[in-house]
Amino acid sequence: MATGATRVLMDTPVWAWGVFGALILTMIAVDLFLFERRPHARGLKEAAVWSVVWVALALAFNVGVYFLKDGELALQFTTAYLLEKSLSVDNLFIFLVIFRFFGVEERYQPRVLFWGILGALVMRAILIGAGVSLLHSFGWVMYIFGAILIYTGVKLFVAKDESYEPSQTLAYRLTRRYVRLTEQYHAEHFFVREGGKLLATPLFLVLVIVETTDLVFAVDSIPACLGVSQDLFIVYTSNVFAILGLRALYFVLAGLMGHLRFLKPALAIVLAFIGVKMSLAEAIKGGLMAEPWSSRLHISTGVSLAVVGGILASAVVASLLYPKKDDGKKPQMNADEHR
Repeated sequence: MATGATRVLMDTPVWAWGVFGALILTMIAVDLFLFERRPHARGLKEAAVWSVVWVALALAFNVGVYFLKDGELALQFTTAYLLEKSLSVDNLFIFLVIFRFFGVEERYQPRVLFWGILGALVMRAILIGAGVSLLHSFGWVMYIFGAILIYTGVKLFVAKDESYEPSQTLAYRLTRRYVRLTEQYHAEHFFVREGGKLLATPLFLVLVIVETTDLVFAVDSIPACLGVSQDLFIVYTSNVFAILGLRALYFVLAGLMGHLRFLKPALAIVLAFIGVKMSLAEAIKGGLMAEPWSSRLHISTGVSLAVVGGILASAVVASLLYPKKDDGKKPQMNADEHR
């Protein structure tokens, strides 16, 4: 009998994974060897073009999902992609604070984000694979994931805005303690040799904090995507397309993140909604709800997409119509504290 991990991998043909992998590797190679040969600050036009390219690729890929699998899974891909993308927008503000805190020049920020995103793809592959396998083997795990999302949503909704201090993170303290760092940046390099010794630069410290921050984000976003679909191919590919578009999106939204005042409460409501949906779905699947309640409380993928999209769109429109008054505060930064 196939194990949970084997079974979820067998749900999708090997050639489909191959096509997906070839597409992603090609785009990464183009980005790395064509556009990142010379470190430079991403202008708004360049970032906007790349954002459109990644969204268009995701939509085109979803058309392939529709014909390879079915319309239901294509809807799941769209919902998971939209959900992951939206959660990432709020998290991009933390990246902005990290770069300002360490005084990273704009022309080197794309390099940090590039390698940070590649690391995120590996970490998320492991976490998503483990999560899907658990759900296929132990259905009751859905209740745990649902409870996590509901708790996170409530906490996010009632929590006050707090400043993020990179120097207070465990990753910062451990790296500073156990890794030898140079005193100054060395252009785009993460490691240099000084006095015959290989040393890490402050840019490597920034990369470590970006990676660990994304890992923390994944604790919320992955269960949310698993609440939309338990198909490994759908969950992982939607995550990959959303994450790979983050770097370009960061430079498009860098000046707008602070103005999306209603995004955080909207994300809180979305997370709680997905958590409730997960719990109800498992209760119905397990026969804990009899008719007519099982039919009435069943939330289809189409309804989920409409609810998630509607809430997020309303938050963006409300933020534009009722902007937050400028209080003169800016994200905290300290370019010299790491030295």
